[in-house]
Amino acid sequence: MNALDDIAAERRRQIEVEGWSPRHDDKHANGQLAGAAATYAMAAGVHDGDRGMLNFPSRFDLYSNDAITAFKLLWPWSTSWWKPTSRRRDLVKAGALIVAEIERLDRAEARERAAP
Repeated sequence: MNALDDIAAERRRQIEVEGWSPRHDDKHANGQLAGAAATYAMAAGVHDGDRGMLNFPSRFDLYSNDAITAFKLLWPWSTSWWKPTSRRRDLVKAGALIVAEIERLDRAEARERAAP
């Protein structure tokens, strides 16, 4: 598989396994999907030796630098949904969440155009 195939497969997994349907995603109209994507993309930028600091909440609260504050501000949901793994996997999750947000924006725009 290549990167785009992996992102598409993750998006399908989010829908089919997690149940995050387009209807569900449409309820997140305040940037939550983009914030979650940004958080996973930022996590991918954390050096392998420092990835342990990405665990919510116990280790996370030990850090007070700007990057950790950004993680806390951007992550939109319960910390139980925060599941960083490897740098590549985090980028795949970020990519799938970006796709979800783009699709949500496209649906919202289509509804707006169709409204009388």
